Amino acid sequence: MRAAVFAEPGPASVLQIVDRELPPAGAGEVRVRIVLSAVNPTDTGTRAGRGVPDGVAPPRVPNQDGAGVVDALGFGVTGLEPGDRVWVWDAGYGRADGTAQEYVVLPRHQVVRMNDDVPFETGADLGIPALTAHRCLTVAANGPSRLAPGALAGWTVLVAGGAGAVGNAAIQLAKWAGATVITTVSSKEKAVLALAAGADTVIDYREEDVVARVREVSPAGPRLIVEVNTDNLDTDLEVLAPGGNIAIYVGGQLTVPSFPAMLKNATLDFVLTYTTTAEEKANAVAAVAEAVAAGAFRVGEEAGLPILRFPLERIAEAHEAVENHAVGKVVVEVTRP
Repeated sequence: MRAAVFAEPGPASVLQIVDRELPPAGAGEVRVRIVLSAVNPTDTGTRAGRGVPDGVAPPRVPNQDGAGVVDALGFGVTGLEPGDRVWVWDAGYGRADGTAQEYVVLPRHQVVRMNDDVPFETGADLGIPALTAHRCLTVAANGPSRLAPGALAGWTVLVAGGAGAVGNAAIQLAKWAGATVITTVSSKEKAVLALAAGADTVIDYREEDVVARVREVSPAGPRLIVEVNTDNLDTDLEVLAPGGNIAIYVGGQLTVPSFPAMLKNATLDFVLTYTTTAEEKANAVAAVAEAVAAGAFRVGEEAGLPILRFPLERIAEAHEAVENHAVGKVVVEVTRP
């Protein structure tokens, strides 16, 4: 089978296409033929040698997320059949084999069935982005632990960066759960995408006063902020509702203006989907799968997240597109549907 491998960390050019043996499915495992492998910033970070430390050294196959078809079942596996359409999560965390290869073997719980009418493009977006978004939306101590219709009824949520993959997922999942969603973007083109995702109010922070606009549409302030840029913390604390939460899912140095945070009795929560608890991850997987089955979570330009495709032979270009902040979801076409 064909696989993309990097033998040592470095720029995207270290990725090479090689032939490998077809891996067997052991007890409790599922072998999936990957149709689409998704590329996230965390994937390019791992390849570059600055990713989340998981104790696994190269050579490695990159990419955590993907969608495909069940190819083989190991002993004791139930609830799946060969030919089922599935999505997978955290494929390359703590192991050397991610989804940038024709077949990947994973434990049963990391392989999630999806309905036959769900596009593979949607399935490929349900790992890092959607599971991160779910945790951000459920991190508040006074909020739900699992999203469902009505779980965020009466809540106003501010999503920073509504045109990104996590931002797009946060908008769609929050709307499915009944929240009113405000989002910020950096251009008119991205505003169109955020509106397509379902946001109630879109603020172009390059053209508008974010604080004034948030206060205009939500005088009480958002109870929850999903934050992609720690430089926004001053603004976040200014508009946050008293007792509200700010869920931060990006790395970097952070200086906290403590008195404004104290005045609001604010809580700052830090989210990394890889290291959430087993219960938090299970809740996220189940809720995301439910939203997809209900038609409440979609991808594509009409849903606010354009799909950017690359064949497996051009996986280096796919990684470079993510590193260059391409707008949309980057996927690698591994095998035919």
